[in-house]
Amino acid sequence: MSDSFALYDLNFSHFRGPLSAEPVRDMPMHATSIAFSKPATPHPSGSAWSVADIEALLGLPFMELVFRAAEIHRQFFDPTRVQLSTLLSIKTGGCPEDCGYCPQSAHHDTPVEDTPMLTVDEVLEAARAARANGASRFCMGAAWRGPKDADLEKTLEMVREVKALGLETCATFGLLKEGQAEKLADAGLDYYNHNLDTAPDNYANIIQTREYEDRLDTLGKVRGAGLSVCCGGIVGMNETRRDRAGLIAQLANLTPPPESVPINNLVKVGGTPLEGAEPIDWTEFVRTIAVARITMPQSYVRLSAGRREMPEAMQALCFLAGANSIFYGDKLLTTDNPDAIADRELLAKLDLSPA
Repeated sequence: MSDSFALYDLNFSHFRGPLSAEPVRDMPMHATSIAFSKPATPHPSGSAWSVADIEALLGLPFMELVFRAAEIHRQFFDPTRVQLSTLLSIKTGGCPEDCGYCPQSAHHDTPVEDTPMLTVDEVLEAARAARANGASRFCMGAAWRGPKDADLEKTLEMVREVKALGLETCATFGLLKEGQAEKLADAGLDYYNHNLDTAPDNYANIIQTREYEDRLDTLGKVRGAGLSVCCGGIVGMNETRRDRAGLIAQLANLTPPPESVPINNLVKVGGTPLEGAEPIDWTEFVRTIAVARITMPQSYVRLSAGRREMPEAMQALCFLAGANSIFYGDKLLTTDNPDAIADRELLAKLDLSPA
């Protein structure tokens, strides 16, 4: 981060070193001072955000937190521009993972059926429609633990053809094996999405079929192949504020932080273990957006799943607090999303333009 960009009024007395391959665990609470009257020294280059640091940010007075996030957002981005992405499920259902939030898991009895992979022509039709509606990035998702080599080969042509349309390309195919990220990069993939979902210490409450380190390993392969990283998480899964702080700490301390950070508000689907999860208050969601912006000032922060249930005023506060990307279209993998017309109307009301 350039020395010319100050993180306003954050005065923390202690920081850990750079992120290693190990997950950030809860750290001892240390002396933390947050002043309201004057700017303080930003994080030194190469230092890390602790869970306690981020908890302190989440605990700021709501309006103060949103104001600080908005100021930081304006240092790095045009606040009138919003990046539009469209997400298409190219292989739906039948996933062997047991993620407690996911209706595509074969472990859960949900309305989502296991269906074959789409053809290249079907993907291109959706990509052209997304481009016509103003999307600049097209994301393809598949319900796999990770792609078999034969499955991956089928996706490479999709990536090449979507890229040829002039769209940025993104894929979320699960855990990657050696050499697969390089094949995707050679095909023209721009971003690989692989979310951390929640804090390390809460992970086993959500997923049992893979380890947190598996996710970090895939992110390392993605970085090693020269791809940009899209990585975020989900809130509203019965987690605590400290869990949310732990998630943001993991994301912010990746080296470098993800270029794109999707923040999802759980969409509860019947038949999943989390269908009865207690929703978080809307202000807590906005706080999460604001702290993501403060701790990852150069990343795109995306309003992702759950936006259909968000009132327009709540979305507006999220944009003010630093969100500058949305998933755009009528479907987000298997759950409903605001349609393109409604989104264009909302952006027009807020005098926001596609980035």
